[in-house]
Amino acid sequence: MASRPRPGDSREVKPTAPLRRPTWAGRNYSLLTAAAVVTNLGSHGALIAAAFAVLETGGDGGDVGLVAAARTLPLVLFLLIGGAVADRLPRHRVMVAANALNCTSQGAFALLVLTGEPQLWQMMLLTALGGTGHAFFSPAAEGMLLSTVSGEQASRAFAVFRMAMQGAAVGGAALGGAMVAAIGPGWVLAADAVAFAVAGSLRAFLDVGHIAPRAPGGGLLADLREGWREFTGRTWLWAVVVQFSVANAVVAAADAVYGPLVARDHLGGAGPWGLALGFFGAGTVAGALLMTRWKPRRLLLAGTLCVFPLALPSAALAIPTSVGVLCAVMFVTGVTLEVFGVSWMTALHQEIPEDKLSRVAAYDWFGSVALVPLATALAGPAESSFGRTPALWGCAVLIVVMTAAVLCVPDVRNLRRRTKHVTSAAEQPSADAESPVRGLG
Repeated sequence: MASRPRPGDSREVKPTAPLRRPTWAGRNYSLLTAAAVVTNLGSHGALIAAAFAVLETGGDGGDVGLVAAARTLPLVLFLLIGGAVADRLPRHRVMVAANALNCTSQGAFALLVLTGEPQLWQMMLLTALGGTGHAFFSPAAEGMLLSTVSGEQASRAFAVFRMAMQGAAVGGAALGGAMVAAIGPGWVLAADAVAFAVAGSLRAFLDVGHIAPRAPGGGLLADLREGWREFTGRTWLWAVVVQFSVANAVVAAADAVYGPLVARDHLGGAGPWGLALGFFGAGTVAGALLMTRWKPRRLLLAGTLCVFPLALPSAALAIPTSVGVLCAVMFVTGVTLEVFGVSWMTALHQEIPEDKLSRVAAYDWFGSVALVPLATALAGPAESSFGRTPALWGCAVLIVVMTAAVLCVPDVRNLRRRTKHVTSAAEQPSADAESPVRGLG
């Protein structure tokens, strides 16, 4: 047994160095990461719970699609306004207000499920309120994160953030599926409401007191026009957004409508489907971990090539495969999609001015989800007209075709990572500063 050093002993005990956060992980970054973890723990289980709440009230695939569309439609309608508001008001206040709305709507949804049989219109209304909150939250959150980190380690910071966020998705999806199977969807929705309350409380502590007030512009429409010019002036930006407008739509139809139906008919219900979604989350964690080390020189070329496997889950559901094979497919898809996600965030960080981040993010989100309500609403009729298996194969083919098309854009293939700062040391913002982004080059 080791003895303690005595006076005069030649051995010295060096004091243990306190654990320190990396220089790029300031207070705001840490709060944003913690809040994202809490939110993802609740929301990934709630997505499963909402679908099975509809099914347990006697709804079919078309009803599940309508509820999913009700969530996404206000997201499409209000995203651009949300982006303009987030570039005018303190972003953390917009985020907290949106979390409060999400907490209220999910709490009411949970109460309806737990106390009786909710009507379809009630579930659509409450999910629409949640989608409205998301429309204001997403541009503000993305702009806040992109402007919180700086320097050459920005890519690593984004990867760590996404790794933490997606790690929470692993637990949230698996736990949510298990809870739906064990105690019903109502309690999962209630847990999501609590998660929104906790996350909103954390985001209220974001420190933005050092940020100079933005000069008033020419109004909301002028802000939107300025954001549009920034968006359309970059071919790589709008090309990838068009690609994901289709890809996200068919993935939403597969995951929100066809996935639960395949799980119910062939895989054993909510539990296995939640497990498969959990494996997707585990894959995204592994992909984010990979991106803390790998820094591809051609950001979007590497990222876009990794979008092709996004077609695999739809193909696996079309066959359908066993639960084990589906889980493996979901894991691989998660890994590759996260390569794209980190590369995309890095490209936005280095190319878009800070004062336009939320508006550009809003156009990005708008284009990426614009077709989702239509796809989820038509998923049920498409199944009735063509059959579930052909519809799922159609989803897979569309993803492959759109991804191949965007690779034909030279700016997508040639956009390169910048490796040196263009600002002087005196101009370098702190990790918590929300000052204009000068990029990584």
